Amino acid sequence: MKNQITEFRKKLKLTQEELAKKVGVTRQTIIALEKEKYNPSLELAYKISKVLKAKKIESVFSLD
Repeated sequence: MKNQITEFRKKLKLTQEELAKKVGVTRQTIIALEKEKYNPSLELAYKISKVLKAKKIESVFSLD
């Protein structure tokens, strides 16, 4: 699954650690997501999109 987590996170000036704490996962999970080595659950994808202030979950995640 492709994602734009890094781009959204950097726009908000959030570190990987800060994002991880806000969504309730470890920094290692955020690293794996950003490297597209891990697909998030729907719940986690929703939480990440909300914290990153994306209007739609599809703005952050895509199935390409």
